[in-house]
Amino acid sequence: MSDQVFAEVSEEALLKIFTLPEAPDSTLGRIEKDLSENLMGFLGEHIVAREKPLHEIETNFAASEVPEQPRYVSDHTEFLLDNLVAHSVHTSSPRFIGHMTSALPYFLLPLAKLMVGLNQNLVKIETSKAFTPLERNLLGMLHNLVYRRESSFYQRWMHSAQHSLGAMCSGGTVANITALWVARNLLLKAAPGFAGIAAEGVAAGLQHYGYKRLTVMVSERGHYSLAKAADILGIGRNNLIGVATDDHNRIRVDKLKEACAEVAADGGKVLAIVGVAGTTETGHIDPLAELAEYAAEIEAHFHVDAAWGGATLMSNQHRQLLAGIEQADSVTIDAHKQMYVPMGAGMVLFKEPGMVRAIEHHAEYVIRHGSKDLGAHTMEGSRPGMAMLVYSAMHVMGRRGYELLIDKSIEKAKQFAALIRQQDDFEVVTDPQLCILTYRFVPKQVKAILPQANAEQIRRLTPHLNAMTRFIQKRQRETGRSFVSRTKLTPAHYFYEPTVVFRVVLANPLTTENMLAEVLQEQREIAEQALGLRGALHTEMRELGLLHRG
Repeated sequence: MSDQVFAEVSEEALLKIFTLPEAPDSTLGRIEKDLSENLMGFLGEHIVAREKPLHEIETNFAASEVPEQPRYVSDHTEFLLDNLVAHSVHTSSPRFIGHMTSALPYFLLPLAKLMVGLNQNLVKIETSKAFTPLERNLLGMLHNLVYRRESSFYQRWMHSAQHSLGAMCSGGTVANITALWVARNLLLKAAPGFAGIAAEGVAAGLQHYGYKRLTVMVSERGHYSLAKAADILGIGRNNLIGVATDDHNRIRVDKLKEACAEVAADGGKVLAIVGVAGTTETGHIDPLAELAEYAAEIEAHFHVDAAWGGATLMSNQHRQLLAGIEQADSVTIDAHKQMYVPMGAGMVLFKEPGMVRAIEHHAEYVIRHGSKDLGAHTMEGSRPGMAMLVYSAMHVMGRRGYELLIDKSIEKAKQFAALIRQQDDFEVVTDPQLCILTYRFVPKQVKAILPQANAEQIRRLTPHLNAMTRFIQKRQRETGRSFVSRTKLTPAHYFYEPTVVFRVVLANPLTTENMLAEVLQEQREIAEQALGLRGALHTEMRELGLLHRG
């Protein structure tokens, strides 16, 4: 790297970095202009369509020493364009329909620059004076969206120093951990002869209250963040109990009651029941009202993980899908999913403003008693003012704007499911309840016989179809024209045989029906190239007597 040109090392040169913007005709200046004027065009031009192997990308990020000499900003920016931007994932592409990351409204870019420039730290009001009431206001609006309390409730509690309606955080994982942290501390609270779990720990809390263990109950489709929560909070991953789901991937309340009864009979205590409002894999919603009723009956904390589906509450047409969420003790919502803001904007909401007192922390140099420092009731300390971007998005688009986006995405998912059903070589595996659905490619001859196939035939055919799905998904990703993800389900109509499926998330408003048809056609063309896999499937069908020997 002897041809590198290094920048001057001097106090004057460093001061320029802090005080003088890049010239408009510099590399960074041109990028800033292009991003502001045409984000999609810039990304489409600079992100390489074909996938580069990860091990090759790693060679560009292999130096283990801090650079000794400074580089010119434009030179470094060129490096980022060639080695970082070029091989990033085009999450805003309307053909990127495999994950829960979508396009962003253009107005968020300059606001994000403003947020970075202000560099507020939301842990304490001394470094976030106006951002603190803004964040409390945002949490109040989202709390109202979920719980619909009277205006006097929000006037009393929204800006109360000793209370909080929720907490902003980096995402659903920290939100779920925070919800169960509050639940744990409320259950094993201070009592005569016991200073509380926060002071004495889990073991002392279980001993004082006479519980052999604590458990968290969630459907088998629950998010992996709950296992992290069980680990961190000392509950133990084995005490996160996955409950069977029905044919529509929703928790079976009868099986939940059986599992809770077993915990009680064994001397344990159900700490929390978690309802899922939009499972990660299929987008389905648990029967929240039933779960709320049963949680109250057994005196368990009721938490709803609505990281994905929470934004559906913006839609008057579809909010009834989440009926019962208003009975939850706590709710997780990720704004960086269906509220269309950048990554790192999650939140947890609490039904009662005093619940957060269970996890309250103070320090003399910061988050002092009586202050309105948000860090008193959050797991994370220093964190950026992401609430500003959520607040702005809610004002620029409004509830009715979000309603239109939500309604259109669900409608688009149903249209895609209908399109898949029209094909003689694809099948829908799970119908969309929100805007997520799963499907797979099935050769025409196989699809014709599947409805009549018995359990043994399904058992032997499924591995071949799984291999085909994996091949198509990987090749399509590498080609770079479009992207769908894949997951593994156990469909009841296929005798619960582990089945690999394509998974699509249709939240991007720029995705069209024509694009979806092109995705299917591309998958069909890739399947034609899988000669070995198709041959093995054909042989299996012959051996099963499902094809006549010609």
